[in-house]
Amino acid sequence: MENSETTVVNTDEIMSENIKLTLHKICEDLEERGYNSIKQIVAYLISGDPGYISSYKECRTRILEFKREDIIEMMLEEFINK
Repeated sequence: MENSETTVVNTDEIMSENIKLTLHKICEDLEERGYNSIKQIVAYLISGDPGYISSYKECRTRILEFKREDIIEMMLEEFINK
């Protein structure tokens, strides 16, 4: 297969989508357990202490896949663009 064209991949967009999907799933899982997902995520983002995120269904592990700065940046971009 011959393809001489360069494919441009927007990694920022991919990262942003991954963060969004992960946060949505974390919120669903935490709320399923009866936790206030927003308060847990905000406490983690402000303090940097992952102990604020429940380990239920690996929520803590999943949120630690991303840098806090990237999560906050994505959230702010979403807020401003809406």
